[in-house]
Amino acid sequence: MSILVENLSKTFGEFQALDHINLEIKAECLVALVGGSGSGKSTLLRIIAGLDAPDQGRIWLAGRNATSLSVQEREIGFVFQNYALFKHMTVYENIAFGLSIRDLTSTTIANRVKQLLQLIQLEEFASRYPSQLSGGQRQRVALARALAIEPKVLLLDEPFGALDSKVRKGLRNWLRRLHEQVPVTTVFVTHDQQEAMEVASEIVVLDKGHVQQMGPPHDIYHHFYSPNARQYS
Repeated sequence: MSILVENLSKTFGEFQALDHINLEIKAECLVALVGGSGSGKSTLLRIIAGLDAPDQGRIWLAGRNATSLSVQEREIGFVFQNYALFKHMTVYENIAFGLSIRDLTSTTIANRVKQLLQLIQLEEFASRYPSQLSGGQRQRVALARALAIEPKVLLLDEPFGALDSKVRKGLRNWLRRLHEQVPVTTVFVTHDQQEAMEVASEIVVLDKGHVQQMGPPHDIYHHFYSPNARQYS
């Protein structure tokens, strides 16, 4: 599913979070939103998800005006930095949650959860609770739960921000491989420039509510981060 952001603006009091943003994300791309604090990254992600409403502008999903649609109608999976797993549910139950509220047979749900457990390489942890997992494992479960409903778009808000550098590096590689296996249109927010360079196929640089640049990592690096370019902060 492609994403088109058309003339999008959002203010919180006197703070201009987004200022007439126009942006197109192609179907099945893995896109990173980068920029400093207050640049508008998370606000843009939440508006695409339907968690916040814009003051002005429209969101188009696969050519359909989705601005007034609910989160469920947009067919979007969302993963937060703090995982937001249900503490009283096992890994299996967390992944199955979104499926259990649909009109699906228990066999269909079991097969789907089994596939996802294999995908995130946690088959042996199905009966464990979130408190019994490492941070990296919990994040993989959160991703599997988001993928369980087969979303058309996957949105990740600082997905690895709470993890140490070694775990983050491993999950970067894992996310890239996961996207190759399940090429759903994916947008993730990160403060980590290196993370964006290693994972994303396209990078969007935001600053003070504006899109400063968009392109493949190689182009963004030479524009903003190379020794001969002006430093972005």
